[in-house]
Amino acid sequence: MHIEFLVEEPSAEAALRNIVPKIVGKDATFDVHPFQGRDDLEKQLPKRLKGYSQWLPADWRIVILVDKDDDECHQLKNRLEAIARNANLITKSSVPAGAAFQVMNRLAIEELEAWFLGDVEAIRKAYPRISASLTHKAKYRNPDAVRGGTKEALHRELNRAGYHPSGVPPIDTARKISAHMDPERNMSKSFQVFRDGLRELIRMNGCSPLQSPR
Repeated sequence: MHIEFLVEEPSAEAALRNIVPKIVGKDATFDVHPFQGRDDLEKQLPKRLKGYSQWLPADWRIVILVDKDDDECHQLKNRLEAIARNANLITKSSVPAGAAFQVMNRLAIEELEAWFLGDVEAIRKAYPRISASLTHKAKYRNPDAVRGGTKEALHRELNRAGYHPSGVPPIDTARKISAHMDPERNMSKSFQVFRDGLRELIRMNGCSPLQSPR
């Protein structure tokens, strides 16, 4: 099986290149295609998916990952679903559980940094001066619900520990933290949904997208 990831920015690409192999192992190959922000992704996505629909092999899948940011979840998900349907591609959300599909839309809620905050141990391994007390902060037990923005929260913790006082480099930070992430211990619900969705893709390896798995 091969998985094509479409993500909204290079920092997400950097993270996925470290995270995905830990989830899929040797059961799939993959590539990651970053865009220049969500607006660019949504603008180019219709043409991109229509192109895929002309030649997509039966054992290829497409995963679209975007940050929720300030959007309402269902509205954003519905927009992505509609773009895929208009390209004549089958989405995970449009078929019964267990049926094969070609496209899976996933949201990082509210930002990719929620996934990093969901694995405090990985943050501390990447940035050893981060206080061990971060592990016990109640607000990080549900990182998807951190108020004021997960990106801002992560940057505050890094700055407090003396890292990147002149500005946090998103790609380098994503690469460093994701290198230490363990998919099994992550506290972010949106990460868990992403992880479990990839595993479902792998379980369906070999199924035609127009057939139900045996």
